[in-house]
Amino acid sequence: MADALRPMGRTRLYEQVLERLRAYVAEGELRTGDRLPTERELAARLGVSRSSVKQAVVVLEAQGLVEVRHGGGTYLLRDTLAAEPVHQLLERRRRLPDVLEAREALETKLAELAAERRTEGDLRGLREALALMEREIAEGGHGAEGDRRFHAAVTAAAHSSLLAEFMRSISEQITESRHESLRQSGRPKRSLAQHQGILDAIEAQQPKAAAAAMRRHVRTVAKVRLLEWHPDEDAG
Repeated sequence: MADALRPMGRTRLYEQVLERLRAYVAEGELRTGDRLPTERELAARLGVSRSSVKQAVVVLEAQGLVEVRHGGGTYLLRDTLAAEPVHQLLERRRRLPDVLEAREALETKLAELAAERRTEGDLRGLREALALMEREIAEGGHGAEGDRRFHAAVTAAAHSSLLAEFMRSISEQITESRHESLRQSGRPKRSLAQHQGILDAIEAQQPKAAAAAMRRHVRTVAKVRLLEWHPDEDAG
């Protein structure tokens, strides 16, 4: 009962800006590729600070709904700005650092073991996953399925049942972090190149190089717009 009487939150200004932007896109029948007004213009028209507008844009970018081109404006990546509720986004932001930390610890070791223990069959699985990711990207996708299969192939090549079980236990959170990363601008091609580096080290049976390549890759994955969002800075 005590929790039911916790202090009530206030709707932050950036959440109100989000609602106005969703309505603006819907009423204006804007489509993928259309440009939104500048942050300065939005702030003036909505009567809020540019900080509140910037917070809203970061939320939309983190959800893969808009692309911010430095010096070139903000463009729609979909025909709508309808997305998950802010409270769900907040929850994903809260747990993401722990997931990324666990991924670095586990996958770095898995890559090291894979370089020591891989078989020719394991190498085929890694190459096939890499080829799939390359095709997906060439067709305009993010390469998510190929990415999933590549990391699963690294896990299989490590031949460690306990580490594989640990990976399965956080598979849902890893999927979440994968999609968060791959929708960053330019990230799919960069991840593909990093995967190739990991594969090269595993194939050459160089455990330290494989671990280092995986560590660099997971740290790249950790650089997502969602973690640059600081919602408490705009209390409204």
